Amino acid sequence: MPIVTSAILNLIVVLAIGIAVGLLFNRFGISWLRRKTAGATGVGDSTYALVGIAGSFIGYHVAVILGLLPTPLTLFLAAIVGAVLTVWLWQKR
Repeated sequence: MPIVTSAILNLIVVLAIGIAVGLLFNRFGISWLRRKTAGATGVGDSTYALVGIAGSFIGYHVAVILGLLPTPLTLFLAAIVGAVLTVWLWQKR
């Protein structure tokens, strides 16, 4: 697989991980009352998805910097951990 195709595929997977984690946290990670009041203040699906994307990029690139390169699966697991940690910390603000 050419490098450009691999890079685009990695980008798409990291974006999908961030969006999925953000939406899952928005749907299942907060209480019903908080979800209703957060919707009134403008913090909704798109905000959680964007925070999840940012976290997945952070996790992915920290794993690359640390040299966890034997398999792409390791990098994607680091992206999941980064997204979960970022959304969880952002939610506790």
